[in-house]
Amino acid sequence: MLDHTGLGTRVTELFRAQVTEGHWPLGSKIPTEPELVEWSGAGRNTVREAVGSLVQAGILRREQGRGTFVVSTSDLSSSVSRRAAGTSRRDSLEMRLALDAACARLAASRRTESDAERLVTLLHERRDAWSTGDTRSRVRADSALHRAVVAATGNALMLDVYEGLLDVFEEVALHDVAGETDDLAQLHADLVEAIVDGDPERAAATMSALLQPMIDQAGQLP
Repeated sequence: MLDHTGLGTRVTELFRAQVTEGHWPLGSKIPTEPELVEWSGAGRNTVREAVGSLVQAGILRREQGRGTFVVSTSDLSSSVSRRAAGTSRRDSLEMRLALDAACARLAASRRTESDAERLVTLLHERRDAWSTGDTRSRVRADSALHRAVVAATGNALMLDVYEGLLDVFEEVALHDVAGETDDLAQLHADLVEAIVDGDPERAAATMSALLQPMIDQAGQLP
């Protein structure tokens, strides 16, 4: 017979797998406690402790009156997110360039046909988001495209780190999407084309052309 600690660990890992395998997607609400009890076969206290462990790890967040939501896909993502909070615009942009350029290069070498189709779809969605005039919608569409580039590397560790920084990147990006026109539309199209064509150097250079001017501008601010 399993002791309480062993059972609690197994249930925690069972719930964690629901997140890491995408059954409970980022931003989604997880099942209610009674549903988790029925699904897992564990007792109410064990389920409550397992959820609490993932809340402490920064993977889940309880919201009073609403339920419990997935806010990170791994302990690493949540740790990176906490560390990055409050960094300067220039530091955030420099980190983003380092990651995005490396990922663009890898994605161009490793992307699958499915990745390529996903990138083209998200490029169109990013373009369409500019017609709404809503800065949050624009940022989300932009982030979805950049995250898909990282996913196309096939490197799970890079994706964990990137997701941990995504909230910070999105806050910084609000400054850059407020205009009436999308001045970076063509560069994003060039980026997707380079990755789809399997050209690593062009993909990395295009990512640099996207982000370096922002870094240069940030360095000139008082």
